[in-house]
Formats: sequence, structure tokens, C-alpha cells
Amino acid sequence: MDNKQLTRHISGQFNAELEAIRNKVLAMGGLVEQQLEQALDALGTLDVELAQKVIEGDHRVNGMEVDIDEECTRIIAKRQPAASDLRLVIAISKTIADLERIGDACVRIAKAAMEKRSNNQQPLLVSIESMGRHATRLLHSTLDALARMDVESAIELHKEDAKLDKEYEGIIRQLMTYMMEDPRSIPGILDVLWAARAVERVGDRCKNICEYVIYYVKGRDVRHVSYEEMEKD
Repeated sequence: MDNKQLTRHISGQFNAELEAIRNKVLAMGGLVEQQLEQALDALGTLDVELAQKVIEGDHRVNGMEVDIDEECTRIIAKRQPAASDLRLVIAISKTIADLERIGDACVRIAKAAMEKRSNNQQPLLVSIESMGRHATRLLHSTLDALARMDVESAIELHKEDAKLDKEYEGIIRQLMTYMMEDPRSIPGILDVLWAARAVERVGDRCKNICEYVIYYVKGRDVRHVSYEEMEKD
């Protein structure tokens, strides 16, 4: 086999490895999206069995993170990627960390669903469920942008997190009002608060993943820049 044939063979094998790891990330994203949907369903219906299923399923998310992270390390050590290939591996490594954190947020929401509620807390749960559906749509769209490495979509979705933050702030104001009116409700309200915070963090993680997409495609770190700078070619 001459040098050109060897180069093509190695390059093709490397491309296959990158594609395989990319598919694993998307599979992990699909699992996390399912976990979030089930956690919110459990919260909306106070379904303890479904909540427990979400909690028990978190080990699968954790296992996928470890597996993909080890694969990233192996690729860097063996292939010594450069330029866009290296950016892809780095983006994947960071993405799976954020997906794992979303999995943790799902567990927090599921645990909130397992707590006993008083009647006056039900409207708060409805508010969180509505916010949660927004977060679910954001996660789904973010994973789609990741699959297509779509910079324009990533930038628009990055902005969407601000809307989720406003919903969270509205829920916090509601929670403060309930606690001031009835101090006895504080322990239960705190559980609701942690669930709302978990949903808000899903938006933050999606925002991070959008930044990784932009980093891979444009080769620029946009974590601390304005949207005007982000949108520049």
C-alpha cells in the first residue's frame, strides 16, 4: 500500500470514528430529552412511579457521558486532531457535560413530583409545567441545531434563553407571595422553587450547547460577546 492509499485509509477511518461519536452524542441528547418530558409529565400529574423511573434512568445518562468522554480522550491521544476536527471533539466533550447536567435537572424535577402537595401549591406546579414545556421545545431545537451544526439556528436559540429566564422570575415572584401569605407553606414552596430552578437551568445548558455549535463552525469562542459580535462572519 503506497502513502496516498494509507492516508486515505486512515482519514476514512478517522471520519468514521468522528461520525460514530457524533451519533452517540445525539443519542444521549435524545435520551435526555425523553427524561425531561417524563419528569415534567410526572410533575404535572404527580405520578410517583413515572418520577421514580426518571430518577432510576439517570444512570444511563451518566454512563453515556463517561463512554463518550473516554472516546474523546482516545481520539485526541490517537489521532491528534487539528483545526475543525479538534474543535468538533472539544465541542462534543463540552456538550455531553451539559447534557449530563440537564439529566441532573430532570432528577430534581422528578423528586419534586414525588413530594406531597397542598391544594394552594397546585397552580404553582402548573406554572412550572408550562415553563418546562418551553424548556423542552428549546432543548429539542437545540439538539436539532447541533445535529445540523446550524449556526443561524444556534444564535436564535441562544436568545431564547432570556425568555425562559423571565418565566422563571415570574414564578419566583409567585413563590415569594405564597410564602409571605402563609409561612407554613415555606417547606413545600422550597421544593417547588428547586423544581423551577432546575427547569431554568435546562435553558442555560441549551444556551451553552448553542455556543459550542458556533465555536465548531466559526472557530470562535462566543461565551462572553454581544449578539452583534456573535452574528459576524
